[in-house]
Amino acid sequence: MDFKKIRTGFSRFFGWFGLNACSLIIKVMPAGWLYGFARGIGSLGYRFAAKQRKIALDSLRIAFGQEKTAQELEQIARDCFILIAKSGVELIFLMDRPHLLRQRVAIEGKANLDAGLSRGKGVILVSAHFGNFPLLMAKLSLEGYKIGGIMRYMRDARVEKIFLNKRQRLGIKTIYSQPRNVCVETTIRSLRNNEVVFIPLDQNFGTAGVYVDFFGKKAATATGPVVLAQRTGASIIPCFIIRQKDDSHKIIFEKAMELKTGPGPQETVAGNIQTLTGIIESYIRRYPAEWGWIHKRWKSRPKT
Repeated sequence: MDFKKIRTGFSRFFGWFGLNACSLIIKVMPAGWLYGFARGIGSLGYRFAAKQRKIALDSLRIAFGQEKTAQELEQIARDCFILIAKSGVELIFLMDRPHLLRQRVAIEGKANLDAGLSRGKGVILVSAHFGNFPLLMAKLSLEGYKIGGIMRYMRDARVEKIFLNKRQRLGIKTIYSQPRNVCVETTIRSLRNNEVVFIPLDQNFGTAGVYVDFFGKKAATATGPVVLAQRTGASIIPCFIIRQKDDSHKIIFEKAMELKTGPGPQETVAGNIQTLTGIIESYIRRYPAEWGWIHKRWKSRPKT
């Protein structure tokens, strides 16, 4: 008997059950209680999700260990759990209320996005698992932009189906990262149709990507945004969604990035990925609790 599979099955069942239970509670809950409810969930998560808490604290030590005290790192981790809970509650609440979603999310730098699209070759939005990034895609879809996002399958197919249905109702195209050839073909087709494609560039990419500096330590990083831009001529625009003090959100579109040419093809790709990674790091440094520290970003190590 495979006890690991049984334990995983129970864990995913209770995760799915908890999501549905929270959804029912949120449907009948007064809107004014929403963020207090989320704060409670986040605080409980930090206290009882020991594995995820350890990953977050370990990641924070790698990034800020020489810059911040242990107390500061712990506070960022606590805040991260709370913001993740707030984002989850918002997705359940706002994605079923498009009129409220539009009101709660503002845009800064929209001219940069429109300038990229005016070239007719599509736009690659490079971002991270930062802030409530699904709301970014939802807001753009509601504003009339044709947008899709490259995403991994969730581990639980039942939870994946719930959020897939929500994205579909809001007109967001889901481009799954696997199979890889299908992902690439779908993305290129979207860009050639002058659509917007959202690509998070902040997760460990094993041995298939390039190693670039991220908080002073080499991190395996995907090359997709640069390679796709080279193939299609699409504009690359860094963008981020930032939670405001009143729990509204602001999307920031940076100016389109100009690709720089290195000594060779590999150096060109690596150099531009380093630039994008540096932009992501700069936002995380400004808003550290907004990033998803519950991820082993530096798990893969370069061969020595």
